[in-house]
Amino acid sequence: MTVEEIAVSVTNLRKSFSNKEILKGLTFQVDKNVIFGIIGPNGAGKTTTLRVLAGIIRHYQGDVKIFEISPTKAREKGYISYMPEDAFPYDRLTGLENLEFYAKIYTKTKEEFKEYLEKGIKIADLGDRIYDKTQEYSRGMKRRLMIARTLMVMPKVAILDEPTSALDVESAVRIRKLIREMKGETTIILSSHNMLEVEYLCDDIVLISNGEIVARGTPKEIVNNMGVKNLEEAFLVATGGKI
Repeated sequence: MTVEEIAVSVTNLRKSFSNKEILKGLTFQVDKNVIFGIIGPNGAGKTTTLRVLAGIIRHYQGDVKIFEISPTKAREKGYISYMPEDAFPYDRLTGLENLEFYAKIYTKTKEEFKEYLEKGIKIADLGDRIYDKTQEYSRGMKRRLMIARTLMVMPKVAILDEPTSALDVESAVRIRKLIREMKGETTIILSSHNMLEVEYLCDDIVLISNGEIVARGTPKEIVNNMGVKNLEEAFLVATGGKI
């Protein structure tokens, strides 16, 4: 694997809060333009890892590079776009105004602004509802808008924390379709509790438990290596649960 093919490199990543070690020496690489999953039970360290990669958590031990520069510098250069699990649009703005606001942050020319805005509208796929205030949107519509906001700026790395959390089946299916359609255009790193979703979306994953990587590979490789039927069972085995 050449340097040009590696989007993210993490070596011996450690992070503590209040003298409690949350991440205990994570090491992994993410290839360019793949969908990469970081999965694990609650409290495993997934969100902390994503926040380090996004350049939000700046103090940690170990080495983290996004296209050969630190996450902080990558964030400043606009390489990274991050959607937290609890991200919601501004309710008093319309869907279009939300996209316009975010596009202005990332663009320097009118042409680029127009390009990003048109892409955001297309990704969100809200029809005429794009002109309504988002306080009138369903949770699924809000989530689609937030993913559009994250992906429309064509970041080198898009980080999505639980993109389909608490959504109905129809909304979750539409969002997974959005994510799949971006494959090859940007590197997507996501977390999810839905193992069927992970199997469907992700090319490669790390499974974290108690701040450590307990499995790494494609979903199929992990299932085969553990001798189980699916990723849900692999998840239980790897995290000390029972089938």
